[in-house]
Amino acid sequence: MLLHPSAQLGWTQFTVHPSTAIGIAALGSAYAWRARRGPSASDGPQSARPADGRPQPTAERAAAGPSLGQRTSFFLSLLLLFLTLNGPLHDLSDFYLFSAHMVQHLIMTLVVPPLMILGTPGWMLRPLIRGPRMFRLARALTTTTACFTVFNLVLAFWHLPPMYNLALANHPIHIVQHLMFLVSSVLMWWPLTSPMPELPRAAYPAQMLYCFLMSIPMSIIAIYIVMADSTLYPAYASAPRVMGITPMMDQMSGGLIMWIPSGLFFYSVMTVVFFKWVGRGEDDQASAQVGWVASS
Repeated sequence: MLLHPSAQLGWTQFTVHPSTAIGIAALGSAYAWRARRGPSASDGPQSARPADGRPQPTAERAAAGPSLGQRTSFFLSLLLLFLTLNGPLHDLSDFYLFSAHMVQHLIMTLVVPPLMILGTPGWMLRPLIRGPRMFRLARALTTTTACFTVFNLVLAFWHLPPMYNLALANHPIHIVQHLMFLVSSVLMWWPLTSPMPELPRAAYPAQMLYCFLMSIPMSIIAIYIVMADSTLYPAYASAPRVMGITPMMDQMSGGLIMWIPSGLFFYSVMTVVFFKWVGRGEDDQASAQVGWVASS
């Protein structure tokens, strides 16, 4: 890649930001500790909870520990998160190209969270919702309506030019932005990948509708960026040029990256869900979600 002489991107150096390394290491250590500790009798799934929130035993018991596939999925998500928040992609994103920032955000929202959820057995998370208040809060936040709303509000909020520019100019706020993306993305993926029958996946038809609708808000934001007749994010307008890409070319490319790959991604997920529905019938974890499909 040819850089403008004023660009200082070092391809032979891999920059590491301590805040990301510490956070990712802490998450990986917590997972490894919980995996070694294993599930207890109370970590099995509950089909229902009484008013006082005490778990109700069922015949189903938690597995002995995360499977090799689950461990691989979880630690792969951490590796991708580390490579996304450090090294050349991070440097391009923060100091040179808006389009690189969009690639970073898509990996953080569309790739890392589902790998993380699929790699985490339900019994690992169950102690977090053991109290009645936490259980009710978790149930409210993991409906399809709530997940759709929270993710898209966070996405739209941080792409408003004043907020986006503030995050670029202030590193602690940038960290908050990324944390909000990650948390809201985990919620967004929950109706599709939940490992907990208490906080179930949506039924297959609802999952397909959810994927279709999820592609719309991101497309609207992307169209706004692509069709803008001036630079929305001044930090990139004054950044050193990479490969001769102008600020407007960079902004348009970033909008297209958000628009087309993300839309195709959700349509691909919708296709997978359709064939699972046809091939296997109703998901054994799926249940109707309030606001989308009538309860069975």
